[in-house]
Amino acid sequence: MIMEILESVLDEFKKLAAIPRANGHEKAVSDFLKQYLTDAGFTVVQDAKNNIIADKPASKGHENAPRTILQGHMDMVAVGAEGVDYDPLTDPIKLVRTEKYLEAEGTSLGADDGIGVAEGLYLMKHAKEHGPLRLIVTTDEERGMSGAIALDAKYLTDAQFLINCDSENYDEVTVGSAGSVDLTFERTLKRVEPQAKTAYKLAVKGLLGGHSGERIGDGRGNAIRTLALILLALQQQGAVEVVDFHGGKAHNAIPEAAETTFATDIEKDALSKILSAEKEKFLAIYGSVDPGIELVLEEVELPEAVLVAGDTKRLLRLLTVMHTGVYAMSTVIPGLVETSANLGVVKMDEETVHVELFPRSAVDGKVDEFALYAKEIAELTGFTALVGTKSPGWKENKDSRLAKLITETFEEQNGRPMKVETIHAGLECGFHFSKNPKLDMVSIGVTTQDIHSPNEKLVLATVEPQVKLIDATLKKIANL
Repeated sequence: MIMEILESVLDEFKKLAAIPRANGHEKAVSDFLKQYLTDAGFTVVQDAKNNIIADKPASKGHENAPRTILQGHMDMVAVGAEGVDYDPLTDPIKLVRTEKYLEAEGTSLGADDGIGVAEGLYLMKHAKEHGPLRLIVTTDEERGMSGAIALDAKYLTDAQFLINCDSENYDEVTVGSAGSVDLTFERTLKRVEPQAKTAYKLAVKGLLGGHSGERIGDGRGNAIRTLALILLALQQQGAVEVVDFHGGKAHNAIPEAAETTFATDIEKDALSKILSAEKEKFLAIYGSVDPGIELVLEEVELPEAVLVAGDTKRLLRLLTVMHTGVYAMSTVIPGLVETSANLGVVKMDEETVHVELFPRSAVDGKVDEFALYAKEIAELTGFTALVGTKSPGWKENKDSRLAKLITETFEEQNGRPMKVETIHAGLECGFHFSKNPKLDMVSIGVTTQDIHSPNEKLVLATVEPQVKLIDATLKKIANL
């Protein structure tokens, strides 16, 4: 039976992994889920945002039990490792299974939140004793939570309980999460002919990266910030004319790599000495937790045009002055990051540069402060700041009946207590709560590692216990 649950859930996950579902591009997987759930006999709605809402009637004798929602998101942060030929809009995820883990070949796995959706599909098909049951699978959680924002409140107001399946540790139940805001900086660029006669490509790589909520408190390095600081150090020794600057793959992932092309009059031996010194500086600060940094310098063909000096100055000023990393620790929960920001993405073409900053906080007012800060720093550095989606925080319900049911059931099944956590990461529960403040919610999940990165792993041994935990909780709710 144990293997039947694991294999059945993984079979559902394989179906999702075969469909490209990068955040913001979920139509194909949404269409699949609509047809798949309809064919399975459920009542299914696909809304204008491609959210999927599927209903299963209560099992016999439990028609008057409270409605419970199982909820996850269908999109994923789709990134490939350096050198891997991967198009997230067209290529499926290639799964690699070992005795202990499920991984992907050269890309992120998408267990965040594909495995939560797979569990939801399994339970909709196989749960035997439950009240009215609803599966909600949202879109665009990773980029802006626009699916949760657009979800009609009527799908939340007729329910009493919601189990969000988007957390990363099987033995933890989340009862609160941070709010956030999307901040973007943009500037139109001017280019001129280079004065220097030699050009190089410089890459910063080998950093750990990772989820900008769960891992921001680890003290890991940021490849974008590191590269900007290196360019400033080079400018102190000679002319540095920047051609391009790229780094990061998602606003909510700590960038593990960044690269620039520049023209310079600094001799190569001098460049190497400066890079060696900058690497030592990095290791002195971050080496105890992030020791794998590599600085790769290679001579390239001299470009036809470089940024004007003023644009280079403005970009490097923005990237070095803008806060990235932990901003404040919680004064309420020991060891919890209260407020942080992640300098996640820099993209540049011939005419524009685009920079993404992603602040989070358990205090909504501090998210508002970051939005104000963004506008002020943009004005000081000659950029335009765009304030995007603001996601509300989800504050702990200390009287949560669902949290009590989940933790009691976990201890019964595992013989040890379940950790109750408030996390420094964003969950859609904040939007659900804003639409139904009476909704009793928790977030749980199987154990995953290094999400949002090509090193992402799913711990297989936690899948079957997770499904049994939810199934047993649904039975208890049915008998309330």
